[in-house]
Amino acid sequence: MRLLLISDTHLPKRARALPEQVLAEVDRADVVLHAGDWVDVATLDLLERRSRRLIGVYGNNDGPRLRARLPEIARAELGGLRFAVVHETGDAKGREARCARRFPDTDVLVFGHSHIPWDSVAPGGLRLLNPGSPTDRRRQPHHTYLTVTIRDALLTEVLLHCLPARTPGT
Repeated sequence: MRLLLISDTHLPKRARALPEQVLAEVDRADVVLHAGDWVDVATLDLLERRSRRLIGVYGNNDGPRLRARLPEIARAELGGLRFAVVHETGDAKGREARCARRFPDTDVLVFGHSHIPWDSVAPGGLRLLNPGSPTDRRRQPHHTYLTVTIRDALLTEVLLHCLPARTPGT
């Protein structure tokens, strides 16, 4: 099973559209997980149409129309693993232990908000993944997203993808 993890797209404020490379990954993915801060409903509509399966949550920058269609926390079993998706997890310091307490029946937690890619394991085995942002890198060197492969109920491949530089406004 192939997953695409994205977050913090902030369209159309930070870019006019999702990068073509990300859209190509949507087409290849069995499941797309979006960890919030969509900002526009059009991106949700696009990913609902284009994805085989979409799991998403709202973020702190998402207004009433997105909050009416998306949960704060989403849960799903994918490839034999228990996933949870949430936008915010709080400060980086103590994140693993805090999330392990908050999501005790979860194998993989996907989160966003910081725009900083993150891959760690909490005590007890909870895997925490933040794909960064494909459209708003903030203080990071690159725009990013993650792809994940699941085989036999194991994450066999977690790849951080750095997008090529783009011109402002695209």
